[in-house]
Amino acid sequence: MTIPSWPADLPRPERDTWGKSPQDSRVKRNTEVGTPGYRSRYSSVADHVNLSILISRDGKAIFDRFYQIDTARGSKPFYMPDPTTDGWLLLGADGEALLTETGAPILLAGIWLCMFGDNVPAEAVVGLEFRMSFSVWVMP
Repeated sequence: MTIPSWPADLPRPERDTWGKSPQDSRVKRNTEVGTPGYRSRYSSVADHVNLSILISRDGKAIFDRFYQIDTARGSKPFYMPDPTTDGWLLLGADGEALLTETGAPILLAGIWLCMFGDNVPAEAVVGLEFRMSFSVWVMP
C-alpha cells in the first residue's frame, strides 16, 4: 500500500485557526477521598490538530480530490509536512539564519503521518476563495 502525500500545491495552514492537543492517555483511579490519581493507559499517543487553509477554486479541486480519492474520504493515512517545522529557517543561538557554504539558508524539514480527524472537512466561502477547515490525528 502506497501512503499518499499532502499535495504540494496546497498552502500552509493558517495560523489563526491552529490548535493542537495530545490524546489523553490516562486512566483515572477511583478514590473515595483525597486528590484524584491517574495511571497510564498506553504510552504512545497521537496529537489532535485543528487546521484550516484558504484556497482558490483550483486549490479546492486539489483538496477535494486528495480527500475523496487519495485518502478514500479520510479513511487512509497520509503524509503531511509539519507546518510548525517544515520549510522554516534554521537559526543559530544569536537568532540569525544559518547558511550553507554557498550562502543559501538552511531550512528545517519535518513530516507527519496523519489521519483525518473525527469530523469531515468543512468549507466556507471567503470572497473568491474557500476556507477548508479540518482536523488531523498526527500519529506517534
